Amino acid sequence: MIDVNIEINGAPTDLTVGDAATLLDVLRDECGLTGSKEGCVEGECGACTVLIDGSPVDSCLYAAAACDGRAVVTIEGLSTGPLSELQDAMVEAGGVQCGFCTPGVIVVLTALLERHPHPTPEQIRVALAGNICRCTGYAQIVESVVELTTGARA
Repeated sequence: MIDVNIEINGAPTDLTVGDAATLLDVLRDECGLTGSKEGCVEGECGACTVLIDGSPVDSCLYAAAACDGRAVVTIEGLSTGPLSELQDAMVEAGGVQCGFCTPGVIVVLTALLERHPHPTPEQIRVALAGNICRCTGYAQIVESVVELTTGARA
């Protein structure tokens, strides 16, 4: 067992984690933050994506112990109200259907918008390359970001 101090969604959090515990397991089981989903457990689908020090990371592959002294932001930490502007845009454009991939997609797009406030459709697609969505076909997801950042349809 390893003692770690992780800032989770802005709150300092002291935890004792197992040597092999993944960040996803700790977030879901120890912290009750179930927004990040377990999909493939291979780092391929993106459903478990969180931000570590501002960068998107597949939490199913990331050792919880490696988060000691780091800042982790989950989907729950991205909005102080019911929905963020990005989440609203996704709903309006039909970029949300079953919702399983949505937390990871929102987290990745949040990181993209921090780096590039007005991304091109191509930059959006590249950012989403690690996120699998079987419902929307991605067009509505890209459209939601373009509409949010430019006010125009993609």
